[in-house]
Amino acid sequence: MTRWRILLVLSVLVALLAGTPPVSAVPGGTTRTNATFFNDAKTPGADPYVRYDRATGYYYAYSTEGADPGYHFGVYRSPDLATWEHLPGGALRADDPGNWAHDWYWAPEVYHNEKTGLYYLFYAGRMNTHVAEHFKYADFEEPSKIGVAVSRSPGGPFTNIAAQPIDYFPFDPAYHDVNLIMDATQKKPPATLEEGRTAPLGTYIPFIDPDVFFDDDGRIYLYFSRNAYRNWVWDTDLGKYVEESNIYAVELTRGWWDDPAGTTMPAIGPSYRDTNRSPADPPGTRKDGFTPILSYAGDKQAWENAHVDDYAKSGGAKKDRRWAEGSTTIKTYTGTGRDRKAVYYLTYSANNYENQYYGVGYAVSDSPLGPWRKSPANPVLTQNPAQGLYSTGHGSVVASPDGRELYYVHHGRPSTVDDRRLYTARLRLDPARAGLAIDGTTEDRPLPSGVAPFRIQAADPMLVVPAGKRASTTVSVRARDGAEFDLANPLNGLRAELRPASAGTARVDGDRITVTSTGGFALLTVTYRRALAGGGRTDVTQSTGGHPAEPVSVTVPVFGLPAPRE
Repeated sequence: MTRWRILLVLSVLVALLAGTPPVSAVPGGTTRTNATFFNDAKTPGADPYVRYDRATGYYYAYSTEGADPGYHFGVYRSPDLATWEHLPGGALRADDPGNWAHDWYWAPEVYHNEKTGLYYLFYAGRMNTHVAEHFKYADFEEPSKIGVAVSRSPGGPFTNIAAQPIDYFPFDPAYHDVNLIMDATQKKPPATLEEGRTAPLGTYIPFIDPDVFFDDDGRIYLYFSRNAYRNWVWDTDLGKYVEESNIYAVELTRGWWDDPAGTTMPAIGPSYRDTNRSPADPPGTRKDGFTPILSYAGDKQAWENAHVDDYAKSGGAKKDRRWAEGSTTIKTYTGTGRDRKAVYYLTYSANNYENQYYGVGYAVSDSPLGPWRKSPANPVLTQNPAQGLYSTGHGSVVASPDGRELYYVHHGRPSTVDDRRLYTARLRLDPARAGLAIDGTTEDRPLPSGVAPFRIQAADPMLVVPAGKRASTTVSVRARDGAEFDLANPLNGLRAELRPASAGTARVDGDRITVTSTGGFALLTVTYRRALAGGGRTDVTQSTGGHPAEPVSVTVPVFGLPAPRE
């Protein structure tokens, strides 16, 4: 018994030592790691909005698609913008008593007020009741508006603040509503501009794809996309009408954002309310204003014309259209001192996601309300068949955990027949030249800065295994800010090694390590691994503060009990 007691004491000492993180896993100094990521196109998602949550250390992605039955909007979380974990349910319950929309629940975005602790979900939806109250005509085909819900958790579920959309009635008084003089199919517009101008003036604007921008001067802006529906624009170059979506903006007041109870709906600024109302309108009529941000006519780019001949090509099944949707606005600066100037960037998607020319462009401005200038480098993100990357668009911009890098998380498809999935791409700005570049790829790329150092830990300080029997433990791997990696995600992995090998076997199943012992003392070493784009996996190493690189691993003593004597 003395021999076994000695081994037991030694194993406990080893366990205590193994419980101390290696030098390379201790925060302090610059961490270097060989860890990479690639876009494996395994996470369903469309119109993704991603935000970093300081309280949990996770990135949260909100998607039009991916929710469980009974919910709207899929929710995912990740420590590294690449290995996503699907959260059960979704952002908004389908039976939420405040649901005002009937369908077309699209483009969710979430914003966190760190002072109040509240998270706000903005989303687009299409109503099928009270349509005439919002759009004048009960048969208005695309009655889309923006709703807002609130939660105290980034994972939701969110609850609608009110059983109605934002109190906003954008109205275009200069638009000739040619839909009113078109046939029942609503796909063939008037053949001439003169005929189109016989249509009544004015239409209410349906809108989708909300994006809220918080400027550093305290002002808040809502950017949105005007539906292509009810927006037939005469193209002087083509000599015909094209139905197109444009990007607009409106300033919001701060009452909703500063409300600690989260019961106040966002409201438009007073300068926009009833701006387009006529003295001849009946009392109580709402006709609000808007600020145009992007349109084709305002800054023509040929790559946006992929669908302008769809009516003829489809034999009348489709409309001639253009799209400018899915915008995201960010701000940076160039210069220093008196030469310091603000540069606003706005990314947007053009064309339909099923088309080969669907992609992302950007525009720049020195003011949040413009004028905006599209980049001659557009599009800056498009399909790449050589890498199996299609339908790239409608993303959001987010910083790495340490704020040193920017990333564009967007949807895409691994083929022309697959559903949309989540993709992450490095985004680089050159404000001095009004430049922006997006590294859309399915190849290996370094993990975002600040994800490392990794911390790996076993749930048990030691394992005691009767000879011929099994015992198991679980292992967790966390990023610098504490977010845990989902080891069931195939991009992550563990490798287990038992030494000496004659002491038994070790099997890995997700985060669980099962050891079968043949008796005696052994050391179980578990190492974190990452999948590679070209196939296979590699052990992850890291070094901090000039120390040599070390594997991200943990060692657990295994005490194999001898077989009982008969």
